[in-house]
Amino acid sequence: MWNKLIAWSNTAPPLRRALDACRSHLAFTLLFSAAINLLFLAPALYMLQVYDRVLQSGSMTTLAFLSVLLVASLAVMAILDAFRLRLFAVGARRLDRLVTPILLQETLRKGHGHRGAPQAALQSFDVFRNAITGAPALAAVDAPWAPLYVIVCFLIHPWIGVLALIGGAALVVMAWWNETALRPQLKAQEQAALHSYSMIGSDAAGGETARAMGMIPSLTERQLKARLAFTDANTKSAEIASGFTAATKFLRMFLQSASLGLGAVLVLRQEISPGAIVAASILTSRALAPLELIVTAWRQTGQAAQALEIFKALISGSLDATVQTELPAPRGELVVENVAVRNASGMAILNGVSLKVDPGEIVGVIGPSGAGKTSLLRVLVGATPVDTGAVRLDGAKLSDWPSEPLGKAIGYLPQEVSLFSGTVADNIARFAPRSPERDAALVAAAEAAGVHRFILSLPQAYETPLGPGGRGLSAGQAQRIGLARALFGEPKLIVLDEPNAHLDAEGEVALISAMKNARERGAAVILVAHRTQVMRVVNRLIVMKNGQIEGMGPRDAVLRKLAQLAGVRPIQPQLAGQEAVS
Repeated sequence: MWNKLIAWSNTAPPLRRALDACRSHLAFTLLFSAAINLLFLAPALYMLQVYDRVLQSGSMTTLAFLSVLLVASLAVMAILDAFRLRLFAVGARRLDRLVTPILLQETLRKGHGHRGAPQAALQSFDVFRNAITGAPALAAVDAPWAPLYVIVCFLIHPWIGVLALIGGAALVVMAWWNETALRPQLKAQEQAALHSYSMIGSDAAGGETARAMGMIPSLTERQLKARLAFTDANTKSAEIASGFTAATKFLRMFLQSASLGLGAVLVLRQEISPGAIVAASILTSRALAPLELIVTAWRQTGQAAQALEIFKALISGSLDATVQTELPAPRGELVVENVAVRNASGMAILNGVSLKVDPGEIVGVIGPSGAGKTSLLRVLVGATPVDTGAVRLDGAKLSDWPSEPLGKAIGYLPQEVSLFSGTVADNIARFAPRSPERDAALVAAAEAAGVHRFILSLPQAYETPLGPGGRGLSAGQAQRIGLARALFGEPKLIVLDEPNAHLDAEGEVALISAMKNARERGAAVILVAHRTQVMRVVNRLIVMKNGQIEGMGPRDAVLRKLAQLAGVRPIQPQLAGQEAVS
């Protein structure tokens, strides 16, 4: 399993760095394992000397001396074993500290569209971490020493060695048979587990809707069916593993007893001494113990291997694997070059989209539902990767920008605001570390979004805690907090998807003012909106249909053309009693 992890790490440099950091733990573990397995010879040698030397001579001094050596050997072995187990645990904790941040970043970056839910990826990592501190790890470091005990058995008598060798080969075959039988069941178990966990997470996210519409019994029944498929797969793999475990235990006990019987025959034929009988039994048992442990722990080993499959798919190609050149702060010039995006079934969501937005310009995107407006905005901020084409900010592809400077340069308000558990201040400040500069910037963002006074009216003002998804706020309030978050740090590219969907008249006025202020400071603003009032401040309009740009130009010219096509009077995108602003 460790070799497989090393091999896979070649496609994931962050994982390779984590493994390199844990090599010292592995080295000391192997060193302690060597000493432990050598000291395991002490009981066999003790029994051999007691039967052949002490009982023959009747010397109490020799017995006492041998007993002191045995106790000292067993004490050192116990201490080394304790250190070895501690090294396993410390190494697993260090690997956790190094790998978990990468897992969390990649699950957030790739989202639910990736193989399995984010929580399932962490659960898989926990399975792997438990494997490298449990029976599979012990079997892996002790199994290479089994040949040593077989060699010592040959030194006692060739037939004892042959018996140990045949028994070891039988257990290896049993392990291979066990792996072959368990592999498809473990694969089915992994898929069923991911499906069950993903369903539970997605259903829990829509809990309010389920309660309001009486869907809880139906969703519970659906989850139980998925859970039943998981438990059935788990039971089948447990049944297979239990059969092999019982057969392995029988084989090991039979071989240990057979070594006693064979030893007795050899003693009667005066080919070995009586003490060699017990020594041979101990050595045979010790030679077979790690091989038996491999079969017993194979199910856990297989589950850990399945977890590594998830790591390979999740971490491979991580953006953290490359060091990116620091670029100057962006000015906000956005260029989209012949971008195409397809969904999982291969259908085009965006097809041949090209446009340019200059700093200090506000561009509106309109079109019917399903035209690709939201998909376009997700592409502009890098939330959705493009299949062909490129999105450039100040001439550099979004993928060429280091993630932190790019994130600071972009303000994004999606349709689903997606506030997080934490305080209002944390959400607006994008969970940046607390500092006087951060506090001043978040208050400025709240004032720019026209939400400062509302926040001060909350029970704890900016320190008011919010639940998952912004629980504790209305949809309109959450949207205004999301707008403040988009404006935090005065980003040069602001992308707003239906920013006025839940706003009242006061909120819409604040939104329009925020966009005008962003334009005045040289930011590029792109927004999608169905309510035309907010479009009065845009410089240009883009009309989308079927994933393509159907029309683009100055706002009034585009509206006149749309009105002519529809055979109606042109729409005046302005609020009553207020002067239109171009």
